Amino acid sequence: MKTKKLLSTFAILFIALISGCATDDFNEVVGVCPVVSSTAPTNGAFGVPLNQIVLVNFNEEMNPETINLSSIIITAGDVVIPGTVSYSGLTATFTPTNRLTTNTLYTGRVTTSVKDVAGNALQTDYIWTFTTGLNPLVVSTDPANAAIDVSPNKIITATFNMSMNPATLNTSTFTVKQGTTVIAGTISYTGTMVSFTPTTPLDENKMYTCTITKGAENTIGTELASDYVWIFTTGLRPIVISTDPANNATGVALNKVIRATFNMPMNPLTLSATTFTVKQGATTILGAISYSGSTVSFTPSTPLLGDKTYTVTITSGAQNSAGIPMTNNYVWNFTTVIPVIVTPPPVATSNLFFGVFGGNAGITNQGLFTVVNGNIGTTAAATLVTGFKEVLTGDVYTVTPLNEGLVMKEIFAAAPAPGNATKAATALAGLNAARDAYISISPASMPGGLDPGAGELGGLTLAPGIYKSASGTFDITNGDLTLDAQGNPNAIFVFQCASALTVGDSAPSNVKLIGGALAKNVYWYVGSAAVINYAGGGVMSGNIIANSGVTLSSPANSTNASVTTLNGRAISLVSSVTMVNTVINVPN
Repeated sequence: MKTKKLLSTFAILFIALISGCATDDFNEVVGVCPVVSSTAPTNGAFGVPLNQIVLVNFNEEMNPETINLSSIIITAGDVVIPGTVSYSGLTATFTPTNRLTTNTLYTGRVTTSVKDVAGNALQTDYIWTFTTGLNPLVVSTDPANAAIDVSPNKIITATFNMSMNPATLNTSTFTVKQGTTVIAGTISYTGTMVSFTPTTPLDENKMYTCTITKGAENTIGTELASDYVWIFTTGLRPIVISTDPANNATGVALNKVIRATFNMPMNPLTLSATTFTVKQGATTILGAISYSGSTVSFTPSTPLLGDKTYTVTITSGAQNSAGIPMTNNYVWNFTTVIPVIVTPPPVATSNLFFGVFGGNAGITNQGLFTVVNGNIGTTAAATLVTGFKEVLTGDVYTVTPLNEGLVMKEIFAAAPAPGNATKAATALAGLNAARDAYISISPASMPGGLDPGAGELGGLTLAPGIYKSASGTFDITNGDLTLDAQGNPNAIFVFQCASALTVGDSAPSNVKLIGGALAKNVYWYVGSAAVINYAGGGVMSGNIIANSGVTLSSPANSTNASVTTLNGRAISLVSSVTMVNTVINVPN
């Protein structure tokens, strides 16, 4: 009974298989309906390459005679695509006669005329679609089309709208020409950008033509729709056309501002301490760089040294306003003037008898820490000398419990006592000597002074010489002033200011002596008044000869030990000298 049922089941299945396939001219013994198992491109595929060969895979071996252009059809809209069909294994192949068209929807159809080897036909037409990809486009170039003033060192780039096949970007598909001359270079590709690096810099002021041909393809083999062509023109390179000082110049002033003029406007950001250097031997000279028009200027922070050769270099990092650099470094030399030996003023040292002189107005001290290691004097009456005690004689000049300074030598003033006629005569002789000294260090007697810091001497280191304030005032408020005698103990420093001298501001400043410099050889010509470290403290150096008064420290420091030191002299021709807790060391 069970055997009968099993045979019946097999019979039903066999009949179903035969009746499920379309009728044909063959007598099928055992068969199944053929079906399309897969295609390439797949249904709905996008971005299909233009050189795509269409594949149709079946689930069983097919009758090759039924695989042809009538049973496998590819269309674009209503247009049938010409091609050839072949069959091998389980796969039918459609090879288009021509490349496919970009961004086009194609329809593939396998008709029911295809049959398997048993004669069973495809039950219904198999239909699928696919779309070809876009042509790649060049979306930007650098340089841009028609660009001018392009740097001869330019790396030429083009950016696409999609990823490209690097193998198709080479010297055949990316060319750069100047006229008919092909420019040698190397090509690289990253991201969506192709770069052409010329083997040697491009020529100046020339037009170049760049071409990327249709041979350039994207990653799926889609090429440019047409050759992409653009042009650009290189600019002229900047050159230095003149310098001041000129190359190999001699006798150059020590306060010289060094300048170079270019043949075109430059990019100021590329003119810096890196691209513009001044050296004396191996020593780099510090200075400030400025730019105006087509001229760059270098102002040394301190005067140059005498009789020295300096080398100036402007590197190829300097660029014009279009970004084009100089071809090579520009180097020139010059030699500074042999310095005139500043001889001591004829009467400035030998006849200066006083360490402090208060003109015809007297001398005042406040505080208990003032010490003058020398003589002081005034042509005024002794009553105008206040706050002092003479150590040698014990004479007192109006001292108080809070105001008593010491004079280690003598005090000279007119009567009343302890002043007298003899002392007054000595004071007058001292005043006349001071006037002679004042004239001897004046700009009229010693011309040619430099103003190295535009009136501000703080933070500078100066060599021996004559220095004159252009504005009439000298300040030492931005740090200390250092005077370097460069090993010469007889070196002279003369500072001339037609108006005021101010040393120190909210904090004290110092005048330092190095290289063998001596306080006795430093002179300060002051047309009006000198104020020295009004905030208290600090060390001043040199012989101050002022027309209208000298002030050292301030009353605010009278009750503390913030001592202000002067290694030199404080001489006023007319007005008084005021000291607050001041130590004055008079040079020999």
